[in-house]
Amino acid sequence: MYDERFPGLRRRGFLAATTGAAALALAGCGGGTDHKAGTGSGGTPKRGGRLRAAFAGGGASETLDPHLANLFADVARAKALYDKLADYGADLSAQPRLAEQWQSNKTLDRWQVTLREATFHDGKPVTAQDVLHSYRRIADPKQAFRAKASLEPIDLDASRATNARTVEFVLKRPTAEFPNILAAFGAYIVPEHAGDFDKKPIGSGPFRFVSFTPGRSAVFRRNEDYWDGAPHLDEIEFVVANEESARVNALLAGQVEYAHELNPTTARAHEGRGQIEIVRLRNSAMQAFCMKTDRPPFDDKRVREAFFLIADRKELVAGALSGAGEVGNDLFGKGYEYYAGGLPQREQDLDRARALLKQAGAEKLKVTLDTSAVAAGFTEAASIFRDQAAKAGVTIDVKTGSKDSYWSDILDGGTLCCYRSGAMPIEAHISQRLLTDSTTNATQWRHKDFDALYQQAQSTRDKTERAAVYERMQRRLYTEGGFLIWGFADWILGTSRKVRGVETKAPANTLDWARFDKVWLA
Repeated sequence: MYDERFPGLRRRGFLAATTGAAALALAGCGGGTDHKAGTGSGGTPKRGGRLRAAFAGGGASETLDPHLANLFADVARAKALYDKLADYGADLSAQPRLAEQWQSNKTLDRWQVTLREATFHDGKPVTAQDVLHSYRRIADPKQAFRAKASLEPIDLDASRATNARTVEFVLKRPTAEFPNILAAFGAYIVPEHAGDFDKKPIGSGPFRFVSFTPGRSAVFRRNEDYWDGAPHLDEIEFVVANEESARVNALLAGQVEYAHELNPTTARAHEGRGQIEIVRLRNSAMQAFCMKTDRPPFDDKRVREAFFLIADRKELVAGALSGAGEVGNDLFGKGYEYYAGGLPQREQDLDRARALLKQAGAEKLKVTLDTSAVAAGFTEAASIFRDQAAKAGVTIDVKTGSKDSYWSDILDGGTLCCYRSGAMPIEAHISQRLLTDSTTNATQWRHKDFDALYQQAQSTRDKTERAAVYERMQRRLYTEGGFLIWGFADWILGTSRKVRGVETKAPANTLDWARFDKVWLA
């Protein structure tokens, strides 16, 4: 039956209003009740009921193969059915999951991982052979699985199971942050003889498979034997609603109890009104302007510093993010493990910016800023920054590009662009974006001495000493890097007032985001 109030939506399943989908922006352990959303969220969890969660989906091509998880909806479904060896805590440090513990040799190129006692949904134990099978499947050169690049440091031919619950991973080079590999996006453990993922998926996760209609609905039931404790809910149903307005209206009408990815305007309209609960996941998305450091005018570090000083970060957060975020300090990962939080907060200083531009012979600088409607706030941020730069005598020409090709267009082309990133460890941000051979080096930051510091950090066993190396690297980026990181956006969710236990301290992509085994209905 169609619901007349929401044409195009069914009560069960929600026909997708468009074919668009919200992709993960890449380009994370549970807290106490004070971190949980919901009216009167303290108290004893209640068992039972079905929670319906609305996400933007991927249409008829959707799959439950966890190694193909790409959209937020895919990942939410995958983590309900499957486990990884580790996952990212709220500070983006690796937390043990199926791995009970890990330890390395002295040279950091062999790691022994001990599995906890856990079973798959068919009652068979999770073994070291299942782990090796899963990783080898992900690494298959004929496939394009998401976690393949993350697993690259592992020599999977040399790695072996030393007993049923122990894996010895042999690495191609010393890697102090090896636990981050275990927590990599998409690195889920599947049974060695896994078959049809869309008809009968078998994982070790908190929910068991009931039904799946791609682009419509997926229903999962409580796994009573889950190693981390059975979920409170009887069932979870993931329904697809691609338009934000459809998700909000379904929530307001009581058709769903959880709506993923709301915009700041919606949040402001409903926050504190009593009809629904608004949950803000802080520090979920870095917001930046990206300067190409290998070409004029940004091959002169004085020009880069001038641009750091032109930015009024508070105005950018207020205007481009509608206030739903906090100011940045030109470093990725605010609040994450290894973040250099002791550096002074950069403020706008137009006099100093003009002086630096004069020193660099760039007093009447003209530069093109590439932007696109590919991400919320991009076009607004570009306009705001153009006006800020004009006060320092800089003329910015804002060029709006295609949503479909923007990310590939700005990787190597142009000189200045809008940029964002979802949550990931600071180590991963450096390795993917700031080394000479990084594949997504959008600032063209290539310095052999910086690469050497990264290798030093990776081969430093003592965590305090390793943190000191990461701080040195961040001080360099703060002084002369190519990322003008002006803010960190909130990720916004909406829930029914009867939903309890939604974690509010977990950035999107981390362990306790979309953690439906810990949620209950009051």
